Amino acid sequence: RYAILSHRWEVEVTFKEMTGLAKMDERKREEVRNRPGYQKIIKSCEQAMKDGYEWLWIDTCCIDKRSSAELSEAINSMYRWYQDAQVCYAYLNDVDESAFPTKYNEGAYGKSSGWPEWFTRGWTLQELLASEQLEFFNKNWAPIGNKRKLAHVLEDITTIPYDVLRNGLAGKRLSVAQIMSWAANRKTTRVEDRAYSLMGLFEVHMPMVYGEGKKAFQRLQLEIIRTSGDHGIFTW
Repeated sequence: RYAILSHRWEVEVTFKEMTGLAKMDERKREEVRNRPGYQKIIKSCEQAMKDGYEWLWIDTCCIDKRSSAELSEAINSMYRWYQDAQVCYAYLNDVDESAFPTKYNEGAYGKSSGWPEWFTRGWTLQELLASEQLEFFNKNWAPIGNKRKLAHVLEDITTIPYDVLRNGLAGKRLSVAQIMSWAANRKTTRVEDRAYSLMGLFEVHMPMVYGEGKKAFQRLQLEIIRTSGDHGIFTW
């Protein structure tokens, strides 16, 4: 039993830094502890403990990205890890309000199409869909709703059907093109992650080749066709 975090990356703490915190000189340790990413770790751990979980998984500090093998295994397993978690905490770092934003607001979220930035990122799509129980928190770590109760609002934001948000992808007869459309306006920091962040949604596995650029998406398309036989991907 474990909880898992979904978030928009900021200035984060790596696996190397987290495991070496005790050995750092005081100045460096203080710098790490003042990062938004460290505070995020502390607050999500506090929430997990409050909810009765002994374990919490966070992508920033639980993957040793110095190991290409570990990184590849983690990315290929990511969807399942979110799916198997008892709860996912979705941290919306740009939401000040004490309630989930239910209406388009360009004034508050002008840089992210009128909604919290979490909804514009590539990786958070699979985290939203894979997690059966997903709880939203604002920037102060106050709970502001969950996926099931907010499904109608989330449908408006993401264009993902209400039934999929409530009950998941299992058993749904969805085309490749429809699933791809949910990712159309989402962004990733690295070009390759546009493809890698979608693997779990299509139940495909590929080796990670950072540096291949747009070829990653071509490989994803070929793998989807090979496993599903759905050529509708080319209509997207």
